Amino acid sequence: MRSVAGQVFVLQVVVVLLIVLGAVAALVIQSRNNTDREARHRSLAVAVTFAESPGLVTALRSRDPTALLQPRAEAARKAAGVDFLVVMTPDGIRYTHPRPDRIGGRFRGTTEPARRGRQVVETFTGTLGPSVRAVVPVTDRDGTVVALVAAGISVDRVSGAAERELPLLFGVAIAALLLATGGTALVSRRVRRQTHGLDPGEMTRMYEHHDAVLHAVREGVLIVGEDARLVLANDEARRLLELPHDAEGRRIWELGLNPRAASLLASGRAATDEVHEAGERLLSVSHRPTAQYGGPPGGGVATLRDTTELHALTGKVEEARKRLELLYDASVRIGTGLDVVRTAEELAEYAVPTFADHVTVDLADAVLGGEEPTDQTGLRRTAVSGISKDAPLYALGRLIRLVPSTPRGVAYRTGRAALEPDLAAFNGWQDQDVERARRIVEFGIHSMIAVPLRARGVILGVASFWRSRQAPFEDEDLSLAEELVARAAVSIDNARRYTREHTMAVTLQRSLLPRVLPEQHALDVAYRYLPAQSGVGGDWFDVIPLSGARVALVVGDVVGHGLHAAATMGRLRTAVHNFSTLDLPPDELLTHLDELIADIDLEDAEDESPAKAITGATCVYAIYDPVSRRCTMARAGHPPPALVHPGGAVEFVDLPVGPPLGVGGLPFETAEFEVPEGSSIVLYTDGLVERRDRDIDVGLELLRRSLEAAGRTPEQTCQVVLDALLPSRPSDDVALIVARTRVLPPERIACWELPPDPAEVARVRAAVAERLAVWGLSDAVFSTELILSELVTNAIRHASGHVRVRLLCDRTLICEVSDASSTAPHLRYAAGTDEGGRGLFLVSQLADRWGTRYTADGKVIWAEQALPRPK
Repeated sequence: MRSVAGQVFVLQVVVVLLIVLGAVAALVIQSRNNTDREARHRSLAVAVTFAESPGLVTALRSRDPTALLQPRAEAARKAAGVDFLVVMTPDGIRYTHPRPDRIGGRFRGTTEPARRGRQVVETFTGTLGPSVRAVVPVTDRDGTVVALVAAGISVDRVSGAAERELPLLFGVAIAALLLATGGTALVSRRVRRQTHGLDPGEMTRMYEHHDAVLHAVREGVLIVGEDARLVLANDEARRLLELPHDAEGRRIWELGLNPRAASLLASGRAATDEVHEAGERLLSVSHRPTAQYGGPPGGGVATLRDTTELHALTGKVEEARKRLELLYDASVRIGTGLDVVRTAEELAEYAVPTFADHVTVDLADAVLGGEEPTDQTGLRRTAVSGISKDAPLYALGRLIRLVPSTPRGVAYRTGRAALEPDLAAFNGWQDQDVERARRIVEFGIHSMIAVPLRARGVILGVASFWRSRQAPFEDEDLSLAEELVARAAVSIDNARRYTREHTMAVTLQRSLLPRVLPEQHALDVAYRYLPAQSGVGGDWFDVIPLSGARVALVVGDVVGHGLHAAATMGRLRTAVHNFSTLDLPPDELLTHLDELIADIDLEDAEDESPAKAITGATCVYAIYDPVSRRCTMARAGHPPPALVHPGGAVEFVDLPVGPPLGVGGLPFETAEFEVPEGSSIVLYTDGLVERRDRDIDVGLELLRRSLEAAGRTPEQTCQVVLDALLPSRPSDDVALIVARTRVLPPERIACWELPPDPAEVARVRAAVAERLAVWGLSDAVFSTELILSELVTNAIRHASGHVRVRLLCDRTLICEVSDASSTAPHLRYAAGTDEGGRGLFLVSQLADRWGTRYTADGKVIWAEQALPRPK
């Protein structure tokens, strides 16, 4: 309550309260007066009405007036709501009374005026409290007073209605008081908010303080009112603008200000740190209109700061900032890939037009091939960029022999940047090509900087910056060009080293993959191998002929990239070849590969080289038999093979998923199924169906759709699949094999079941000779009979049960002898005194290849012979 706002608030509440109390008191007094008046009027009206009622005089002249008038008086009294209604003689003797026991008694009120014919109204206090009674005369026709009528009513009976209205009056009064109090509180609150609760003394001190601060600050302040007139200017504003002493009150246009600054102050436009001239000064002006803050329309406040020295310093800072921004952007936009040519193009494209109008980059041919340069004069124009395409500079791809005395020759030879600020002076740079130099100057190119591309102490080439529309190069530009080229040179050298390593890895990888497919007749095979653009992976494939005209297909993927992945791939491929010679089932072969990967990981762990870390590999191994049309498969963490039926329907083989190679501890499972002739077995690596931006299920569905067609050759199928699934620059290696199945005709197969009787040898030899004659292989009868004789004899002698002989005529002549024994014979040299031991030696000499493979119920000893050439 110490503030003005609080005091005003209390005063207004007191005033409103007094007004309300006075109004209530006036209402109460008025209510009392109205009550007395109402009581007099009602009593008089009742008395007069009854006195003038018909039949009253007649009743008075009757023998018993009381009997006639008492009921009528009581009925009238009750209807009128008065306390008593009495009819009496002129002398005051009652004929009627509300209490019958008082009839005949004398009326106690004033009756004298009434006996003379006048009305009497008086106030008295009776048994009912303060009351009002009226006495009126009853006259006959000649005016003689024959009786009197008195009516009375207590004040309480009349005042009850008025008092019942008092709560409403008090309620309205209280509501008015609350409303007045609330309004007063709102007004007081607004006053407090506007004065911040300050009393006049505090407001005076605050104004004096603000005025002192306004003139003490070292920043100019101008307040502009209506009609663009200056309301206030502090001392600093007067000094900066050199205002006259009578400036306040004058229009802005009359103060001699800069027209542009005066226009801003008079416009009411908002501005922040706009630079305006004031004589030799540069002022930073900020202007805000005050209308939205309660000020007059068109008014505003402006602040002024002297920024003359700051602008001079800002120019240098801005130039340094642009240089840093240029270098930062260069580090982001140059060297985004590991391609030498592309990195040189990024340097040329980025520097135009941010630093130069034309840029050329010349690199040694050895650098483009991934090697360090050896020739100190010859460079290849690798990148060209400019604001126009018709600049008379050397064309892209041209071999340039630098003249040692020219700026670019000096830069390439010594490793120091060279600046030629005025090409039109022809200070020796034209010795490279005099005619071209003249055309360059005529084109408008006026200055040049040549900077060597140096990285790790090796000069890779020269970058040249040319200007035609921009200002000529200066010494400060030379350091910026050197920093820009130094960053690009590191990226180019990284790309060069990567190119060399990538070339070596690709060479190694291709040397480890099959160059040509082996000859076999069971499958018509087509393949594709695409190395990744960003690195060499460990994908591989192989087609391996097996015994019995069977063929093995294998596709694998070593985890990781680089030389180590390629080398590991070579080791796995060699291991698969070795294990295949043992005719192992697919699940056993994968088990051996799993152990090999585990050993490789162990060796790498002991080597402690993170670059050689191998976490495993995936593989799928399939064996197809053209005789039985059966295919046996097993996979280790590899995508499922696809089978394309002759009609074009595609299904992914329901092959049990084994763990990736190198995980160890879990077995592999084999699936065997029959393949219709003319079907295609499709094996691939995950790089074909899996991408970062695409789920593998989507890739498998795309593969299914691309394979759904009948009548395609394997070569056509390979191309369609790659076109449908691969991007232009695959991020992973891709290996794909499409193998269409063939079936060995039944007429090229001969089988015999022999009991364990040595006499059967002669019979089977005769049957074989007969069959070879049918096949037109009579020249092979002798060697075949001898091979079969030795193999069948050994089976009968050392095995038990029946012996089965099968003869296959494929690309070779294959003899197979199977029995129920799991013991395989071994080739050995027989001594001169030994009776046996020479049979397998003869077989090895007569056959091109021979061996043993185990089956579920025994073994098969086989021998292959080349078919005789037709005569």
